[in-house]
Amino acid sequence: MGLILGIITGLFILVLLVVAHEFGHAIVAKRNGVAVEEFGVGLPPRAWQKKLKSGILFSVNWLPLGGFVKLQGENDSANKKGDYGAVSFFQKTKILLAGVTVNWLIAAVLLTILAFVGLPKILPNQFSIPNDTVLISQPVEIASITKSFPAAEAGLQTGDSIIRFANQEVPSVNDLLKIIKQNKGKEVTVIYSRNGNEKSVKVNLKNDINHEILGAGLGQRELIKATWSAPIVGIASTVQFSWATIQGIGDLFGNLANGLISQLSPNNSVRENASKELKTVSESVAGPIGIIGVIFPAAQQAGLTQLIFLTAIISLTLAIMNILPIPALDGGRWVTMVIFRLMKKKLTQEREEKIQMVGFSILMGLVILVTIADVTKLF
Repeated sequence: MGLILGIITGLFILVLLVVAHEFGHAIVAKRNGVAVEEFGVGLPPRAWQKKLKSGILFSVNWLPLGGFVKLQGENDSANKKGDYGAVSFFQKTKILLAGVTVNWLIAAVLLTILAFVGLPKILPNQFSIPNDTVLISQPVEIASITKSFPAAEAGLQTGDSIIRFANQEVPSVNDLLKIIKQNKGKEVTVIYSRNGNEKSVKVNLKNDINHEILGAGLGQRELIKATWSAPIVGIASTVQFSWATIQGIGDLFGNLANGLISQLSPNNSVRENASKELKTVSESVAGPIGIIGVIFPAAQQAGLTQLIFLTAIISLTLAIMNILPIPALDGGRWVTMVIFRLMKKKLTQEREEKIQMVGFSILMGLVILVTIADVTKLF
C-alpha cells in the first residue's frame, strides 16, 4: 500500500508541476491575443475531452507524464489573427517564459511556506536573517546501512531516527559516534523512531579496528525557521537554489563533454578518468522514473516537510531546464527566434519545424538513456 501511495504521489506531483507550467503559457498567450486551441493533462492518446465555453478543448490523456498546450498558429511565421506568430517579439517572449516563471514562483511560494515551519538547510551559506531565524537540529538519522553488520542484523533501516543509544541522549552525530566507540564490543539498547512510532532494539556492536562498529552511515538535518522574514528567506533561498542548479547543470555538461573527448585519448589513464567522469554524469542525472524514485521514500518516510521541499526543488529544476537554449525547450525556441531576427532572415515554418525536430530528437534520446539509467539504479 505504501509503494502504491508513493507512485500515485510521485506521478501527481510531476503532472501537477508540468500542467502548471503549461497553464502559464496558456494564460499569458490568451491575455496577449493568442487563441488557445487545446489544453491537455497527460500526453496522448486521448482518454476524454470537452469543449469549454471559452472555445478551448480540454483533454485528459492516457500517459500521466505531464501536459501540453496547443496554440493557434504556433510557428513564428504564422500571421493570421489569433496566431502565436502574429504577435510582437515582446509578447512571444512573455508567452515562452511564462511556464518557467510559474514553476519558479511555485518553488518560491513552497520555500516561503517551509521557512515558516522549518526549511531544510542544505547549502553551507544558505540565506537567513539572524535576528529572526532559528536553526533547529533534527534527530540523528541512519543514512545508510552496511549488510551483515550490527545495524542491519538488528533490523535498523535507512531513515530511522536515533532517540537514545546505550541509555544516553544523542543530540548530534559526533555525540553518537563517541557513544558508539565507548561501547564497542558490547550489547546496547537503541531506542529509535520509524514513521512516527518509537521502537527499541538490542544491538551487538563490533570491536572493529576499522571503526565499522555499528555498520551504519549517520546524518542529521538542520531546519531554518523564521517568522516575519519567512517570505524574504523563501525568495532568497529560491535564488540560491537556482544558482546552485545552474552550476550543477554546467558541471554536468562540462563532465560529459570532457569525458567524451577524453575517451578518444590513446592514454589509458586518461580514458579511465574519462570513464569515471561519465559514471559521475550518469549518477547525477535523473528522469521521471528517477524523480519518482526519490519521491517514493519522501512520501512514505520523510514526511510532509521533505515532500514539499522536494516538490519545490523539482519545480525549480523544471524552470531552469526549460530556459536552457536547447531547441524544443522554451529557452531554445526563444534563442532560435532571436538568432533569425539578428540575421534578418525569415524563420519559416519549415525551418522552425526542422530545428525543433532535431532538438526534440536529441531530447528524446537523452530521455531514453536517462530512463534506462534510472531503471538500472532502481533494480
